[in-house]
Amino acid sequence: MKMNIDYTALGKRIRTSRKAKKISQEQLAEICALSAAHIGHIERGTRIPSLDTIFRISQALDVSLDYIILDSLADDSKSIVNLKSIIETMDEKTQSNIISTVKALCSYEKNN
Repeated sequence: MKMNIDYTALGKRIRTSRKAKKISQEQLAEICALSAAHIGHIERGTRIPSLDTIFRISQALDVSLDYIILDSLADDSKSIVNLKSIIETMDEKTQSNIISTVKALCSYEKNN
């Protein structure tokens, strides 16, 4: 099965993770030894980053490569892994609220 990377989705995920960490494009660029303009292009999906660049960004943002790359694939067969990666970038209170909501939805579905 052939899967293509959606670089716009990849960029959005990087931007979301960066903002969750409350760091600017300039700060991320400095940490990763890149230019702020390059980070901007990656976040907009107008540049294709190298694997090394994606790795440095994932390390700087403390997110998994799976979260950045696999969530960007057209195939949604790894939905649970994707959801876990997204939730991991959130603060504990938000994580707790999401888990409570999912449990409530599952309970509702089970009873109906």
